[in-house]
Amino acid sequence: MSSTFRTATPEDIDTIVALVTSAYRGESSRAGWTNEADLVAGIRITPAMVRADMERERSSIILLERDGQLIACGHVADEDGAGYLGMFSVQPGLQGGGIGKLVLAEAERIVRDELGLKIMRMTVVDVREELIQFYERRGYARTGKFKPFPYDDERFGVPLRPDLKFVVMEKSLQQ
Repeated sequence: MSSTFRTATPEDIDTIVALVTSAYRGESSRAGWTNEADLVAGIRITPAMVRADMERERSSIILLERDGQLIACGHVADEDGAGYLGMFSVQPGLQGGGIGKLVLAEAERIVRDELGLKIMRMTVVDVREELIQFYERRGYARTGKFKPFPYDDERFGVPLRPDLKFVVMEKSLQQ
């Protein structure tokens, strides 16, 4: 089985939405360990949100395909002079097998080598301690900063808890 990276095109939007949704929401997400099914219900991402990320300046969505099938993705962008990683998703049944580490390394390479940025930043739902620890093992650190969860914007789903927020994490990409 060969795996290859490529940059997403508008023709990939529906497939990306399906992958991201399957990794984070609903019953299918429970096959993996990154799901938010007990924290947030409903929509995780819309086709319009994916298109907007594709059209942003200094922004792209990377896809990892195996034998022509989408198995993982991530959105990388220049956000206020730092690289940003979001929409990071791996097919639930394939999680835990090293695919996420490959996507993370490729995202960091793009931010460092193609965007010329020295820091990668991401946000993680603060109660996802296992996921935060995954990133910490890969060199990311909690910055002490938090961002509010968008409780008033159903484009991001319907929170099932009143106490959610995002922890901001960063990693230096300097060699």
